[in-house]
Amino acid sequence: MKTPAIRYTIEPTDLAGHLFTVTLHVAQPDPAGQVLALPAWIPGSYMIREFARNIISIAASSGGKPVRLRKRDKHSWQAAPVAGPLELRYEVYAWDLSVRAAHLDQTHGFFNGTSVFLRVHGQEQQPHEVEIRRPQHASAKTWRVATAMREKGAKRYGFGTYVADDYDELIDHPVEMGDFQLATFKAHGIAHDIVFTGQAPQLDLARLQADLKRICETQIAFFEPRSRQAPMQRYVFMTMVVGDGYGGLEHRASTALVCARADLPTKRTGSGADLPDGYMKYLGLCSHEYFHTWNVKRIKPAVFAPYDLQVENYTPLLWLFEGFTSYYDDLMLLRAGLIDEARYLKELGKTIGGVLRSAGRTRQSVAESSFDAWTKYYRQDENAPNAIVSYYTKGSLVALAFDLHIRAQTKGKRSLDDIMRALWQRYGRDFYQGGARGVSEQDVEQLFEEVSGLKLKPLFDKWVRGTSDLPLAKLYAPFGVSLKDERKRSKPSLDVSSVREGSDTRLTQVHSGGAAHQAGLSAGDIVIAVDGLRAGALPELLARYAVGDTVTVHAFRRDELMQFEVTLQGERIPNISLTADPKHKGLARP
Repeated sequence: MKTPAIRYTIEPTDLAGHLFTVTLHVAQPDPAGQVLALPAWIPGSYMIREFARNIISIAASSGGKPVRLRKRDKHSWQAAPVAGPLELRYEVYAWDLSVRAAHLDQTHGFFNGTSVFLRVHGQEQQPHEVEIRRPQHASAKTWRVATAMREKGAKRYGFGTYVADDYDELIDHPVEMGDFQLATFKAHGIAHDIVFTGQAPQLDLARLQADLKRICETQIAFFEPRSRQAPMQRYVFMTMVVGDGYGGLEHRASTALVCARADLPTKRTGSGADLPDGYMKYLGLCSHEYFHTWNVKRIKPAVFAPYDLQVENYTPLLWLFEGFTSYYDDLMLLRAGLIDEARYLKELGKTIGGVLRSAGRTRQSVAESSFDAWTKYYRQDENAPNAIVSYYTKGSLVALAFDLHIRAQTKGKRSLDDIMRALWQRYGRDFYQGGARGVSEQDVEQLFEEVSGLKLKPLFDKWVRGTSDLPLAKLYAPFGVSLKDERKRSKPSLDVSSVREGSDTRLTQVHSGGAAHQAGLSAGDIVIAVDGLRAGALPELLARYAVGDTVTVHAFRRDELMQFEVTLQGERIPNISLTADPKHKGLARP
């Protein structure tokens, strides 16, 4: 490896004030004046987040003398020309307890490189080095470091120096520091660390090791059925444990997760048919982010190769990268033997029902949803269910539809598995070994047809670029799986989403075409009474009525009292059940 020309030190200098201090040393700055910038977004989370707003002080020097630093825009600075090395010193405010940014207090520290490491324009391909320093605070004496970044002078899990081949690799290895719980297992010979920060009493690490090992080995074998070779030298699952939370972000050799304490296993946690919903949700999250190691971290949309981290990178393919990953996450739990087919079909029914519940599915295709992620999916408002469709959930059903169609039409000789492996072999396997080429829309469609041997353009037009509902009941029929909607239409409803506020109810969403919408109610209205009775317990109050009854609703909009005559409709929430005929072969195996 070359001697790094770009060197950082990062130290948590004020735990109570949530401040990291970063020093950046540029050995050979641009003679015309070095430009530096902090990314505006982080790969995997498609929203401009303007991380530079958290830099609260910054100064430049060369040879011990101050250097003028001019701010060019909200993300970047330019230093005056200097003859020798350039040094930047800046403070970063870190109080975002999520997987996307940085967080620091007396209990732990966490950061993504996109939040703390200024990019040196023109030198992104140079080797990068970072020294991670221990906080000078009594509470941090026993802290350790968790990251998939390669060590140089640092012992594993220790403070010290780490290296990356370039800036893209540097920011693709998040760092956790603190008194975390740690366990390690091997999946097809590759070490995998599992790290838990936060209070998690009675955590069953042995159970987690065993279950995650099965998931990881199943996925490695999925993409590399012959060699069983993983695409990384080591992998790290790092989880922040909180009272109530859920989320994850993928990286090339690790994932950052947030989960609720109650979702983690203890010695008393059941398995098989008794596997708790919360723990299954956590395993599904781990499976999802791990699948991204192949699908999006190495098989990438063409526009992501390379990323432009200062502006939006638009692609209509997130249905493939997020939706297909969402299809395989629970399917991998099934194939790994952690859930049975009945449980898998139950969870799938919930996904189908959730998509059918959204009127937005008739207005936006998954391709449009992918392209509009920056402005719509990641910036949802009260009208989102009526205007957009999720490229995660409907994208997962598009994957299911293609899988069933291909299996049926080829009599089981081909499946979506073959297409995913072909994508991996052509676009992903050599991505970080000099074969960095992303996949285009045309590439995807051509590969689907080539591998399956089928003419699939009409289905791409309907399922990907169109808004029609997927014919899942028909597609499932050859496999002995029946799909039914068992909703109870007799239950009266306003067809809204709401939250209780004291003795009143605030409408958070009013669904298009529902009773509330037709009567004129709107999101944000505070419902105070139905037929003269306080509306705090709204579902219980409406249960006294029948479908078709008309009720008088009083509500405040802003500070004005309004009256509405609402004709109650039957509940429109789908209740999808999937039942497999035991005589047919299940879908657990490829």
